[in-house]
Amino acid sequence: MKSILSLGALMFALTFCGIGDRLKSLSGSGGTGSTNSSAPASAGAGSTEKPQLTPAQESIQASSSEVKWEQQAISWKLPAGWPKMEAMKESFNYGSPANGFLIASISVMASSFPSDISMDATYTSALEQLKQGKYETVRWMDIDGVRGVEWVEAMPEDKDGPRRHQWIAFRTYQGQNQQLNIMVSTKGSNFDKQRDTFAAIMYSMKIAKG
Repeated sequence: MKSILSLGALMFALTFCGIGDRLKSLSGSGGTGSTNSSAPASAGAGSTEKPQLTPAQESIQASSSEVKWEQQAISWKLPAGWPKMEAMKESFNYGSPANGFLIASISVMASSFPSDISMDATYTSALEQLKQGKYETVRWMDIDGVRGVEWVEAMPEDKDGPRRHQWIAFRTYQGQNQQLNIMVSTKGSNFDKQRDTFAAIMYSMKIAKG
């Protein structure tokens, strides 16, 4: 019975966050903080920021507990009320409808895959979404020494629809060229309540390299 409930919660999270469609559309295409609408659309240009936590976000991290994605040597600090849903080799999911979801995925690319060009395209695409009013913020963000593109979606037209804080990057790990896709999400009407929590979770991430 417990496994059935867990599976149901997982399917709800994946459906709610639109993870399947997001991974297809964003594999070449994450953010709380300043906007970056005037930044150059080039991976070689534009400033890269590092997390600057507010006192509220620091307090959330301090009272949270570390959870580890053992298969990928990545960890986060999660508050109480964020139960484990799934931890597999290429996907990692925690959360609940009441608080939100942390959904992480790994896509293994060929060693010849042009990661820099892909990130360039991701940034350019995100800036276009920003211009169209679909994203609230877009910026290059370095989390634990890994440079990626981060954005926060704008409020959806349907306030019960999903709203995401998302970050996409690449790393080399155990000889693999991996794309990291990390998001924290809840329905639009709850997002502002969880904004600091989402930032605290995202910026607590520790990522193994090499």
